Amino acid sequence: MRKKLAILLVTALLASLLTGCHRSSKRVAFTIPKEFDTNKEYTITFWAKNDTNITQVNVYEKAISDFEKLYPNIHVVLKKYTDYATIYQDVITNIATDTTPNVCITYPDHIATYQKGNNVVVNLDSLIYDAYYGLGGSKLLFDGPTVDEVVPKFLEECRIGGSIYALPYMRSTEALYINKDLVTKLGYDIPDVPTWDYIWEVSEAAMAKNADDTYVVNGQTTLIPFIYKSTDNMMISMLWQKHADYSDAEGHVLLFNDVTKEILYSIVPHAKSRAFSTFKISSYPGNYLNAGQCIFAIDSTAGATWMGSDAPNSDICSDDIVKFETVVRPIPQYDPNEPYMISQGPSLCIFNKEDEGEVMASWLFMQFMLTNDVQIAYSQTEGYIPVTTKAQQSETYQNYLAAEGTDTDLHYKVKIQAAKLFLDNIDNTFVTPVFAGSASVREAAGELIENVTRSVRRKKTVDDAFIEQMYTDTAALKHLDQIDVTERAADRTEGELPTASRILIIAVVLTWVVLGGLFLRKRILAARGR
Repeated sequence: MRKKLAILLVTALLASLLTGCHRSSKRVAFTIPKEFDTNKEYTITFWAKNDTNITQVNVYEKAISDFEKLYPNIHVVLKKYTDYATIYQDVITNIATDTTPNVCITYPDHIATYQKGNNVVVNLDSLIYDAYYGLGGSKLLFDGPTVDEVVPKFLEECRIGGSIYALPYMRSTEALYINKDLVTKLGYDIPDVPTWDYIWEVSEAAMAKNADDTYVVNGQTTLIPFIYKSTDNMMISMLWQKHADYSDAEGHVLLFNDVTKEILYSIVPHAKSRAFSTFKISSYPGNYLNAGQCIFAIDSTAGATWMGSDAPNSDICSDDIVKFETVVRPIPQYDPNEPYMISQGPSLCIFNKEDEGEVMASWLFMQFMLTNDVQIAYSQTEGYIPVTTKAQQSETYQNYLAAEGTDTDLHYKVKIQAAKLFLDNIDNTFVTPVFAGSASVREAAGELIENVTRSVRRKKTVDDAFIEQMYTDTAALKHLDQIDVTERAADRTEGELPTASRILIIAVVLTWVVLGGLFLRKRILAARGR
């Protein structure tokens, strides 16, 4: 009797595990309701990143207030974050417990990972084109953009595996912020599109010192001529400009190639002379730039309010700021006639819920964040640009751009020049392939530059053997060999459990088999002793 009871208990446990795992992995795909019930109360959560910028928080809060006036039955709860990495980790944690937010500011790389669980993030293909509630739909209570008024390139960045899973919210690129005074003192002019050779040449020329160990060009004991904030973007951009492999849409990691090695070797002499450094090694480039201790600082156009003598968000003491003229240029290129710069910036996604009305409430709010008032107000906080032509071409935004330099706050010259740089180069931008694991490939690209720079500073020999070993170590550290490429994923049959769930179940079964064996052995020994 006891043996039968034990077997029944084990069977019941395994059945519950199987159905439980299967249930969590096969959420029902969202379908658009025929009508949104404006009489039913909904509370939705909105997770947003604001860089501790109170002006951005105010934009969010005003957007929520304006939206709730239009839809009194929808209540939006804002949760503020200071970085995207924390949002990403919190979402991953909450997916397991079905407690994800309703609307989230994030990146397509992250969404690809969220979507490894079936139907976690809502597929927007049908919603976008719905005649009533889609972009520019007839039943919307606000003047939102139509699908044709979202910059096509930015919308395509939100496509994952053939479907759109997000809407772009803001976009930025990278810019080269230059201390013109120091460049001129070194005897150089500033080209419209600087090349890598130009950057390296000027940076090395700046390393000349006086007898008292101060640098000739700035008269200070500290100088790092060239600092790149995001080495992820640095390596990716250099590869893109060389038309070299990085990764593909199927999830194949192609980063560890001979062109990458060539790029790393090109950095070695400048890392050795300390004419080049990175944010992770030295600190924020804007701080050095504003103190007259950096000539070329590369950061996002969204970081323009931290750059220059009059930067409204400068992080250093006012006594340490050195007055100079700031010039904004595209990032260095291998071929100035064929420039490439990365397109980046936050997007908005919505998470699937059992109540279709709750998802619709989230969708309405997400669209509202693309209205002109929200887009223009947020873009004015930093060097972002609106993601819709509707906002970009509006009289309000055009007047904002035209007022460049009339003050050092809202119309701060460097900020508006950075925005104009991006607006003029949208067609020259690119994005990297997005798949589950693409965020790790990005991190690996940056780590290669960081590791080489640190190693050279520590007087290690960087040769072919060093680089090949670094490739192996970086791939292992970032688990790049565990990325599930599309071909393997396509072999999975409909309804089949994810690998992690299958491993868990197998482990549980084996555990019970062992326990069952021990139980039977005990019964047999007891029977023999009778």
